[in-house]
Amino acid sequence: MIVKYLLKIAMLGSEWVMYLLLLLSVASIAVMVERWLYFRKYGKGGEEMGDELLELLEQGDRAGAEGLLARHAAIEASIILPALRWSAGGPEALEAAIDGEMQKRRRELDSGMTLLATLGSNAPFVGLMGTVIGVIVAFADLAEGSSKVQMDKVMGGIAEALVATAVGLFVAIPAVVAYNVFQKMIGDVEDNLSSINKRLCALLQTVGTFGEPPERPAEEPAEAEPEGPSGGGDLPVPGGEVAEAEE
Repeated sequence: MIVKYLLKIAMLGSEWVMYLLLLLSVASIAVMVERWLYFRKYGKGGEEMGDELLELLEQGDRAGAEGLLARHAAIEASIILPALRWSAGGPEALEAAIDGEMQKRRRELDSGMTLLATLGSNAPFVGLMGTVIGVIVAFADLAEGSSKVQMDKVMGGIAEALVATAVGLFVAIPAVVAYNVFQKMIGDVEDNLSSINKRLCALLQTVGTFGEPPERPAEEPAEAEPEGPSGGGDLPVPGGEVAEAEE
């Protein structure tokens, strides 16, 4: 019973599979373009920025180092800048702060990677499903007769069914390539950040401070001057009258 219902669904054809693959290819291309623009803008210059940052901090120029991080577009700069304020706690605090900031940015770095990985691994199977459906339709047409016209229809149906597999591979292969390329870029950012992190901690352990501004002491309230009695004049000296009587 259920086979008959499934056969009726299969007889609808595999055209919808082609439209699905077309939609998936558009989504894949959109992710590729977005990730390429992102890494083109934020994924360059991190290594040079790290060297310049260490040089400034080694010279004790904390303000110059923060200015460099604020104006630099590299991903590493946006991670180190908010973590640098924890340097007063020592190398361990700075390392933990950089690791925490990296975890916050991890979702942004991995954006779109799940879709590319899913398309790369499953698009061929979607195309294969279209091929199987097309073959089912072709054999159903073959069962209706064995004339030359019918055979030509069957062969045409099988050829169309094989196109679905080709389209599935066409969607999957660029997605896999793009996924590997972007994962390599993410790995480069992580490696560079780890290198800067270790060098910053080593420098902090050596110099002891990155030139944190000294804390301002709390201002003590000014003491109020004692007011004289109304009418002005000197205060009466205790025992003054007794002293005059003795004289």
